[in-house]
Amino acid sequence: MNDTPGWTSPGSAPSDDQDGSRVPGPAPADANGSAPQWSKDQPPAGQWSPPTGRTPAPPRPPVRGQGWGGPPPNAHWGRPPAAKPGVIPLRPLGVGEILDGAVKTLRTYWRTVLTISVTVAVITQVASILAQRYLVPAAPAANPDATPAEALEQSLDSAQASLIGLGPVLLVTLMASVACAALLTVVISRAVLGRPVSLSSAWQEARPRLLQLIGLTLLLAAMAAAVVLTGMLPGLLIGGAAGAVLLLLGGFGGLAAAAWLIVRYSLASPALMLERQGVIPSLKRSAKLVQGSWWRMCGIILLTQLLILVFSMIIAIPFAIAGIAADTDGFSGLLSGSTATFGWPFLIITGIGSVITSAITYPISAGVTVLLYVDQRIRREALDLELARAAGLPGYGPTPGDQTVGG
Repeated sequence: MNDTPGWTSPGSAPSDDQDGSRVPGPAPADANGSAPQWSKDQPPAGQWSPPTGRTPAPPRPPVRGQGWGGPPPNAHWGRPPAAKPGVIPLRPLGVGEILDGAVKTLRTYWRTVLTISVTVAVITQVASILAQRYLVPAAPAANPDATPAEALEQSLDSAQASLIGLGPVLLVTLMASVACAALLTVVISRAVLGRPVSLSSAWQEARPRLLQLIGLTLLLAAMAAAVVLTGMLPGLLIGGAAGAVLLLLGGFGGLAAAAWLIVRYSLASPALMLERQGVIPSLKRSAKLVQGSWWRMCGIILLTQLLILVFSMIIAIPFAIAGIAADTDGFSGLLSGSTATFGWPFLIITGIGSVITSAITYPISAGVTVLLYVDQRIRREALDLELARAAGLPGYGPTPGDQTVGG
């Protein structure tokens, strides 16, 4: 199907003289060919009576835009306004409508959405605070007389120790984020139809897909890491100045390839949840939906992440300042680059800011992903008709039993 599905509203074509271009013809002649002999006693204009048994049509209300130099709504496209049973209109969406739909889902179903996102944010932040306090080793003392190679080796050792210490919190964060994405996908799919969903029903619907979603997330992360490491491998093997240059170029190339893969398979998660497919079929489904729209998808994803980053900074900076003011150890930890020297006041205050940030950004990010999936299916598969039928709108056939937007 084409990328812009739609339909034209029924009705007759406009008359020939609506635009004033038709020139009135001569008056009809009599049967003998002579000039018309109209009676002088014609009824006054505007006083015709309607036919018996019919009710005169009410006067047309003025259309917005007429008389002000602008056409009436939808005059250019000749189609009725799209149905909107939920948070988005059932038609191809623009960038603003996708972002607005994600925000509107958060505002409309805030009890369910915030319950999910706040719970996940609290779990991840508690795990992060405990890991930073007890698992991350202290930074080794810097040797002022170390050579550049030794300084680089010390930095790599410190970073490796920090990653090892943060391994458990990364695992907890991954599991919590996957559960959050699964639950929010179900909630947002119902919000498209204008149907609220409770936390228990969302969990019952998402729970059978969690293991596959975890596998999909790990597979995507492994693919991206393998691509980056493959690009850096020649530089690591060669070494020296030439190896450093090749390492830099290979790293950038690997990151570009990983970004291409991430965008290509960005719709695999909603495809897995809503179409109830396996991991590999979901990847193929995402690649098919993204094909031909990679740059548009990439732009929307980058814009969303940029807005999330700006919002996160707006929330995090005041809490970081408050944490530093409440705990001088936090300032010394920032200067030393080690999270092990952070005091409890600093960790708790900044953790509260992180919970607030995550509680808002999780639903926005998940909402944009699901609505991108819905938008691509509307453009390619006319999913809007199926959604209207599922929402119970008149004129689209019987309502199916399934209440999600999946196939």
